[in-house]
Amino acid sequence: MPRYRANVLVCAGAGCLSCGCRPVKEALLAEIDRQGLAGEIRVIETGCVGRCDLGPVVLVYPEGVFYGRVRPEDAVEIVREHLLKGRPVERLLPEKETGRIRELSELDFFRGQVRIALRNVGLIDPTSIEEYIGRDGYAALAKVVTEMTPERVIEEVKRSGLRGRGGAGFPTGLKWELTAKAKGEPKYVICNADEGDPGAFMDRSILEGDPHSVLEAMAIAGYAIGAHQGYVYVRAEYPLAVERLDHAIDQARAYGLLGREGLFGTDFFFDVEIRVGAGAFVCGEETALIASIEGHRGEPRPKPPFPAAAGLWGKPTVINNVETYANIPPIILRGADWFAGIGTEKSKGTKVFAMAGKVKNTGLIEVPMGTTLRTIVFKLGGGVPEGKEFKAAQVGGPSGGCLTAAHLDLPMDYESLRDAGAMMGSGGLIIMDTSTCMVDVARFFLEFTQDESCGRCTPCRIGTKKMLEILDKIVAGEGTMEDLAVLEKLAGMVKSASLCGLGQSAPNPVLSTLRYFRDEYEAHIKEKRCPAGVCRALLRYEIDPEKCTGCGLCRRVCPTGAITGRPKEAHAIDPALCAKCGVCYAKCKFGAIRKQ
Repeated sequence: MPRYRANVLVCAGAGCLSCGCRPVKEALLAEIDRQGLAGEIRVIETGCVGRCDLGPVVLVYPEGVFYGRVRPEDAVEIVREHLLKGRPVERLLPEKETGRIRELSELDFFRGQVRIALRNVGLIDPTSIEEYIGRDGYAALAKVVTEMTPERVIEEVKRSGLRGRGGAGFPTGLKWELTAKAKGEPKYVICNADEGDPGAFMDRSILEGDPHSVLEAMAIAGYAIGAHQGYVYVRAEYPLAVERLDHAIDQARAYGLLGREGLFGTDFFFDVEIRVGAGAFVCGEETALIASIEGHRGEPRPKPPFPAAAGLWGKPTVINNVETYANIPPIILRGADWFAGIGTEKSKGTKVFAMAGKVKNTGLIEVPMGTTLRTIVFKLGGGVPEGKEFKAAQVGGPSGGCLTAAHLDLPMDYESLRDAGAMMGSGGLIIMDTSTCMVDVARFFLEFTQDESCGRCTPCRIGTKKMLEILDKIVAGEGTMEDLAVLEKLAGMVKSASLCGLGQSAPNPVLSTLRYFRDEYEAHIKEKRCPAGVCRALLRYEIDPEKCTGCGLCRRVCPTGAITGRPKEAHAIDPALCAKCGVCYAKCKFGAIRKQ
């Protein structure tokens, strides 16, 4: 491979692709060619760098200069100033209170991270197996099949303390051990890449940015349990992940690292196939996922037996999610003690979060287990924008719960989150400020889970529907205090009686918001008022006559003719005609319109 004096990395994660990274790349290549630098400068696409709010993102190495919000027309300046003259383009560098930041390592967003699962994402070309191998790729697999027994591999994973990163946090090594000891042949390895939580994109980013890490880990799992076939179940909404994973499988087979031939001169072989799901959220549940791979409707079944004993086609099966597998190769290479030294006593290693919502720095982060919510939101996330206050964080997606400002110093680990009425889930983290209605948040997540219910069991099918009907009444201003009692009773029933994890966790957002924001529910019911000013049925727009200049702009934009008044005189809103659309509120230049 030729040596280059500079490497230009263009983030090509799904977020940067959507905001135009490909035209930026083409513009860079064209200008590099015009300047006669094609043999000296390499431009490659990488996986998600992490700072999704600054996309398209461009990194220049060896300096590590970070450019954000790059447009195709910026390519000429980057090439002529930076790549030719060695002068970074200041206006494209991220800003901080102390000035502009030149290097990736200077950004607080990255300084607080410890990247294990994301170790290669955003740093290598995900379509190049050579680059993966250059960063110790497949060395762990070689070590396992040539130097370790299956029992020793399982013991190493057990000692590391790695727990499943898909939600429940079951010990990974124990799951492998149970499958290895289970009777029945053949055995199977499955990667659960059916990431369906709203706002979650951790697994997708790993598959897009470092697919070989997952394939290598699945082969290691296959060796440990005695399996020769693996399946990656990935949703159809992830076309880029499917494309890069499929390419990685072909490359690994061509290099003799997957397939039906023995690996590294041994008699152990392992192969992987992709199964594309139709996007049903319930197929993230392991037994529903298995049913889908088998060609059946994706519905969960009662457990036990668990997949470790009777999984795919009734045979012993290991199922882990993408992030869990991505941790395996480093554990094998660096040792269980190294991994166990990160995190907390019961929650080892790191956790990847997809941080979104009302926070300045959105994107993908990986932090040690036990990192506080305050550190994540205010150090890595940069705090809440527009000077507003932090109100809550929804952790774990529709299966999780809400944390409040009182939980900012809570360690983000399995036990602490469980005790607070939330859960780790797959790692979705949505930040909310004081403009968020928590009743509406609970209704949003319950609407999602109710719509995604497979309908097999009555508690989930009917219970979530009745809960949603009550929440709809409350946000419409028609709820009663008796509804709250019924809502809590239904939530307990659905949680305890549902067949699978979808139904069992569906009430979590409702229960956590009732626990920490009950006053908002009562304001909706007793006062017919939404404190956050979100629920349209409870809104009322008024014009402050002391601030109104009579400019008439609000009257002209009102779609229902609800605003009346003479020029240069205070106007008024007829509540009977007001559609509560908020157009007048948004257009008023004098702050004369109040939203009650």
